[in-house]
Amino acid sequence: MDERQKSLILNSSLLYPPSQVKLSYGTAGFRADASVLQSTVYRVGILAALRSLKTQSAIGLMITASHNQVSHNGIKVADPSGGMLTQDWEPFADAIANASTPQDLVQLIDEFVKRENIPFDGVKSPEILLGRDTRPSGESLLEAAKQGIHCFVGALSHDMGILTTPQLHWMVRSRNRGLKATELDYFELLSSSFRCLIDLIPNASKLSDTNDKLVVDGANGVGAHKLELLKKKLNGFDIEVRNSGKGVLNEGVGADYVQKEKVVPQGFGSQDIGVRCASLDGDADRLVYFSLPSEDSGKIDLVDGDKILSLFAIFVKDQLSILNEERDENTKDNYQPCLGVVQTAYANGASTDYLKGLGLEVVFTPTGVKYLHEKAAEYDIGIYFEANGHGTILFSERFLSWLEQKCNGLYSKGSEQQKAAFRLLAVSKLINQAVGDALSGLLLVEAILGNMGWSIHRWKELYHDLPSKQLKVKVADRTAVVTANAETVVVRPPGIQEAINADVAKHSRGRSFIRPSGTEDVIRVYAEASTQEAADDLANSVAKLVDRFLGYGGSG
Repeated sequence: MDERQKSLILNSSLLYPPSQVKLSYGTAGFRADASVLQSTVYRVGILAALRSLKTQSAIGLMITASHNQVSHNGIKVADPSGGMLTQDWEPFADAIANASTPQDLVQLIDEFVKRENIPFDGVKSPEILLGRDTRPSGESLLEAAKQGIHCFVGALSHDMGILTTPQLHWMVRSRNRGLKATELDYFELLSSSFRCLIDLIPNASKLSDTNDKLVVDGANGVGAHKLELLKKKLNGFDIEVRNSGKGVLNEGVGADYVQKEKVVPQGFGSQDIGVRCASLDGDADRLVYFSLPSEDSGKIDLVDGDKILSLFAIFVKDQLSILNEERDENTKDNYQPCLGVVQTAYANGASTDYLKGLGLEVVFTPTGVKYLHEKAAEYDIGIYFEANGHGTILFSERFLSWLEQKCNGLYSKGSEQQKAAFRLLAVSKLINQAVGDALSGLLLVEAILGNMGWSIHRWKELYHDLPSKQLKVKVADRTAVVTANAETVVVRPPGIQEAINADVAKHSRGRSFIRPSGTEDVIRVYAEASTQEAADDLANSVAKLVDRFLGYGGSG
């Protein structure tokens, strides 16, 4: 950087004195109470401009705290692919967010620019797409981000308005692929590919007696508003949106609340017994389904991310099977698409057993969407979901090119093979391949249930979750625990894994693992077994082991 550029950053940063709160960039970016975020968001604006210079691509900045309370906010970076900020840049994000003086900030940036060989005389100036959710603090934080971006001469910032997080990620991906990237284009792509899948529903399924009505809990967030707009393009699709903004964001509503508490969200009651219901989170990147049992107990029958993954995997596998039914030996088409399913250790063991029972390849990664997404990208078709309802399907370019050929006449017109090819192509357009997206995921669930003629009750009965229990144990130093094999095995301290194995062996269908928290000095304990009593007992005994080996505190 030349002296003029350094001076611009120094003078601008004086307007945003550093926060006294130490923050760390995680899967969700930076998050904290909105009152302490001005400096951090300003500095992430600088990071985004540098990332754009480095990649010579458009970068996204989303201001949101997702499923957190309304007083919180946060900021995350979308890379050129539309995915999350590369992990290589996370230490730099932490360093500049926590730089104690403007002078330290400029020095850090200067050193990083030199180390990364970031060009200031590239073909393109920095270009950043900005979005925010409905939080009252979003507008002022957006201005702070713009100030950081415009430290750089010629930098462009495009305020895309109030958006869901997945919309912003989709826009970044589309823009960098030379495609149309407005909100209208997003709605048009989702609605047209959804209609295509609905038009391909087999006649036998159309005659099924599934309940066509869907009621959606919008978490009083941005997703509710966007779903109302999207609904207008769906030709009479029977959908009712509740919790659309009059209540408090994420309070007693939303996917996170429903999935963790397993209780009825506000605005739902006895009138919804037997109806198919879904819940979005505050920024619409998570989705879960649920139904109310016949008795008015306040409890729900939850259909979580594991079961959404299973539904998607069954449908994709079925379409691939149809494509493979009549391979013409004379076409010399030896390509066999590779389908993989990616989970974390927190996936319920019953879901993993079910997926493996279908003959699917199931692999595990450490906890965090960035790990799941990266692994899923290794397959021709990679499906990943966390139980919390965050996930998507990724399709390789090779597979999509192959599929286009299948749609364009390699199969006889109107044949089952051609229909299967068209279905998979529509799925690839409907699902948001940049990031988990509750709106596109919801439409895909609805289209698949329609194609299969399934009710939510049929879907719910695919398998029955094993009872589980989660605890956290306070420790002096969480880094004392080192794990391997996608966090399922403890490498350090020595001896604790053998002790966990001994406790697990005492319980039918027992499974347990521990992992350090990414943000606080606690060790997280997960346990499951054939009964809730056994799962609770196993979790408690493993928590005691953590206490014994790490010699501090008690569980909570």
